[in-house]
Amino acid sequence: MRACKQCSFISEDDACPRCGGATSKEWQGYLVVVDYEKSDIAKKMGITSNGKYALRVR
Repeated sequence: MRACKQCSFISEDDACPRCGGATSKEWQGYLVVVDYEKSDIAKKMGITSNGKYALRVR
């Protein structure tokens, strides 16, 4: 699994399918957003869609 360096979205691709940014294998933490409109954590992280996200990406 890889996480995007820009939006933290987790995928298996070398380029992020959401924003097109570079991805990294170096990430920590795991967040699953089911309803981004009601999630306080998603608002703080700037997440605007549901999915799997890393909390920290290097």
